[in-house]
Amino acid sequence: MIAIIDYNMGNLASVKNAFAKLGQETVVESNPDKFQEYDKLILPGVGAFGDAMEHLKERKMTEAIKKFAQSGKPMLGICLGMQLLFESSQEFGEHEGLGLIKGNVVKFDSEKFEEPLKVPHMGWNRMFTKEHPLFKGLDDEHYLYFVHTYHVTCKDENDIIGQTYYGYKFTSAVAHNNIMGIQPHPEKSHKNGLKILENFIKL
Repeated sequence: MIAIIDYNMGNLASVKNAFAKLGQETVVESNPDKFQEYDKLILPGVGAFGDAMEHLKERKMTEAIKKFAQSGKPMLGICLGMQLLFESSQEFGEHEGLGLIKGNVVKFDSEKFEEPLKVPHMGWNRMFTKEHPLFKGLDDEHYLYFVHTYHVTCKDENDIIGQTYYGYKFTSAVAHNNIMGIQPHPEKSHKNGLKILENFIKL
């Protein structure tokens, strides 16, 4: 069984519906004491990093998520949920993250852009992926749907499994053992997004 963490900061219905299209039942779970009962965990997220961490702490979810990560069972962070897996974020100040993957969350630096572009990065863009079970059956270059102003930076390049170009190349998918994260929204990315979720189901 797959649980989608409910901490009042995610588009839970659309993620649940995406899994339903694949014939996979999911549970929207708000009780951290039950996280260990599930085979897989989804950490979604929409909004600001600092607010999200406060919501997780208020609901006593941070330690439960870390404990689940240590179990070796698959966990997937989506969009802001992926960013929360990292050590810290610069969004509206300095905020501590879950620290499950070494690295930080930074704002797009438009001064480094090779051409003038608007921030946030919004819309369809390609992800250039490494070989990973999450991307099985996908082309090396495929389009997914993005909406974000901040992106992750990994301290260990081995944790990077997907990159996207927007002004410059940035990390858009990560994996550290059983912990995975994708910046785009698979539930909004049609067949490519559903394929990623299908692959997660099969892990």
